[in-house]
Amino acid sequence: MSVVYPVARGAAPLLVLAAGGVPGARQAAGVVVVTAGVLAVRGVRRPTHRSDLLYALAIAAFIATYTVIDSHGLDHAAPLPYLLLVLVPGAVLYPLAIATRRDGRARLRAQLTPRVGLAGLALFGAYALVLAALELAPAAAVAAVRETSIVFAVALAWLLLGERVTWPRAAGAAVVAAGVALVAA
Repeated sequence: MSVVYPVARGAAPLLVLAAGGVPGARQAAGVVVVTAGVLAVRGVRRPTHRSDLLYALAIAAFIATYTVIDSHGLDHAAPLPYLLLVLVPGAVLYPLAIATRRDGRARLRAQLTPRVGLAGLALFGAYALVLAALELAPAAAVAAVRETSIVFAVALAWLLLGERVTWPRAAGAAVVAAGVALVAA
């Protein structure tokens, strides 16, 4: 949580900025400030394993890629139809693939709970909001604002995982908020 997540989420907006061009000087500065804040939350220590950093950067590349693809996809469809086109195939094919495995149907039935359904609706809604934002703002700005999730991740890691929140990590979270303010201004 402390290594891969902040690096992946922090590097992604920079990659989107590089791929999509500079939306404006203030917004570009905001993206850079958000990235600096996210990386400050992570801290400047070296990763325990070099592979952690490589995984984080690979995930950042995937996040940046789907953000840019989504931004271009919205040139051809409104957010809700686009979202359905992106999610429905996997929502149909994945359970079918699981059902063909031994005990697959029983495992699927066990997961049909209100809690899982609510989580699915929340994820659908969150993705729909991101797509709506991509229609209104440049991809780099949206990618940076999405990284406010790191502030919540720090709080949840502290509350649920017992991770220490040092002053530099708290300051990094504040820098993320400042960068988002730059992007949004």
